[in-house]
Amino acid sequence: MTQTARQIEAAIYDRLSRVIDPELGRSVTDLGMIAAINAVPAGDGYDVTVQVELTVEGCPLSETITNQINGAIASYPDATLVPHIEVTSMSHDKLADLVADLKAERKQNPFNKPGVKTRIFAIASGKGGVGKSSVTANLAATFAALGYDTAAIDADIYGFSLPKLFGVHAQPTNLNGMLMPVTAWGVKLISIGMFAGADRAILWRGPRLQRSLEQFLSDVWWGEPDVLLLDLAPGTGDMAISVAQALPNAELVVVTTPQPSASDVAVRSGLVALQVPMKVRGVVENMSWYEHKGERLEIFGAGGGRRVSEQLTDALGYDVPLMAQLPLEPELRETGEAGRPAVLDKDGALRSDGIGREFRTLAEKLMR
Repeated sequence: MTQTARQIEAAIYDRLSRVIDPELGRSVTDLGMIAAINAVPAGDGYDVTVQVELTVEGCPLSETITNQINGAIASYPDATLVPHIEVTSMSHDKLADLVADLKAERKQNPFNKPGVKTRIFAIASGKGGVGKSSVTANLAATFAALGYDTAAIDADIYGFSLPKLFGVHAQPTNLNGMLMPVTAWGVKLISIGMFAGADRAILWRGPRLQRSLEQFLSDVWWGEPDVLLLDLAPGTGDMAISVAQALPNAELVVVTTPQPSASDVAVRSGLVALQVPMKVRGVVENMSWYEHKGERLEIFGAGGGRRVSEQLTDALGYDVPLMAQLPLEPELRETGEAGRPAVLDKDGALRSDGIGREFRTLAEKLMR
């Protein structure tokens, strides 16, 4: 049966309902981005014009969205269609209404609602210099490479480092007061370093630290990620308490190095769970050994991760396992400082050897 122009327009609209905006995680039809569809007979087929209104002018994902729309139209089986995509941006009033609807739907901290399925891991350490941020960055990149929708918050306000580790130099897009996280290597990121600049010192007292976390949770459109990681500041200060209050469903992962001077302090970061509603998921021992000519050299001693695991298990009354012992690898620093997590190859795929294999095992243990 020959399809009419109106039937083709309706069918194309239905197909476009499966095209997802990469930033907002909703279909372009739900977001009101399809302003009009017009099918006009042309020879043996139809010329189809689709008017697309992007949320922001000059959106960096414009090409991605239009390619997906072209693909949806090209897959239509019952007629020969020649697509024409006209791209503009939403009016100020239409964008304001969209943002208001999204904010009303989310209302507040989206990760603390009943039924939320996001697994939240807060990466903590007793002291600085144990590689906590490097572990966070590579673990987040591993989750993303394994197919999980992954988000990460740089909650180390004074010592933010995730933007550098992911090679991020852009600021989040501001949609009428709602921020879009910056995506790098498949991970949605937010950090005060994206606003303050890499060389600026942050001088904030406790209440402002807490407010920054609330804004990262409530004023950023995260969608519904499978995994959220937080890179905490070292120790048991204001931010650790704020995370426990804002995200009681978060699971703490304690990072230490093998020597007693690090492991003894790391235990204290896990003991926070005695005073706040947060469970310690496990311990990661970083810089466990350095391999030289086939021999493992324990440069920083041995047994720190095991000591932390055993002491937290005794103190908390449940099993806190040693989940990983990660080697000391110069590449971890070199590629990280160059803006690419070391677990990924140059094409962004998860490495199957060495550090990539170690982090894959850790990620799989955490998600069990």
